[in-house]
Amino acid sequence: MPHFSKENIDALAIRYKNNLINSISGYKSANLIGTKSKAGNTNLAVFNSVVHLGSNPALLGFILRPTTVPRHSYQNMKETGVFTINHISKDQIEDAHHTSAKYPENISEFDQTKLEEEYKADCFAPFVKDAPVQIACRYVNDYLIKENDTLLVVGAVEHLFVKDEMLLEDGYVQLDKGDVATVNGIDGYALPQLLARFPYARPKE
Repeated sequence: MPHFSKENIDALAIRYKNNLINSISGYKSANLIGTKSKAGNTNLAVFNSVVHLGSNPALLGFILRPTTVPRHSYQNMKETGVFTINHISKDQIEDAHHTSAKYPENISEFDQTKLEEEYKADCFAPFVKDAPVQIACRYVNDYLIKENDTLLVVGAVEHLFVKDEMLLEDGYVQLDKGDVATVNGIDGYALPQLLARFPYARPKE
């Protein structure tokens, strides 16, 4: 088994190091975050850092890279107070990945891919049509992570849409029933499969 010390990691070629470190946290969520500026320019960007922050109130968060360059998604959600989180199906992964390309603010990623805008629930920001799970969030706050100047952005869940076949009777959303993709690293996409669900764990008697 290869071993990397901190000194080894620091000395690696940048591309190799990025691939290595981006992969070691495990499979991550694959989501498209949709926003729209007050001027009407839509933006769509792929993120692999969306996390559950709490159920009561229902909060989600994601990590935003340093704002030393324009971050159109962040600018729009700060300006309008809303954004959407859309799960990515296996049929959408190529177009979803393309949204990471750096387009000017006035060029919408929707126009550069086959992904389509969808509006509902009086949400100002666009959903991604046919996304297996669509979530409308209200921007709540962001917190600076001083160690690398990234931001933890927090959103409150305002509306939730889930495909019928994915929503089980107990409220569990079985993602593999919707062919929801996941990310390994920053450019590897996979399809996870549910192996088992277990009851709430209690100490053994």
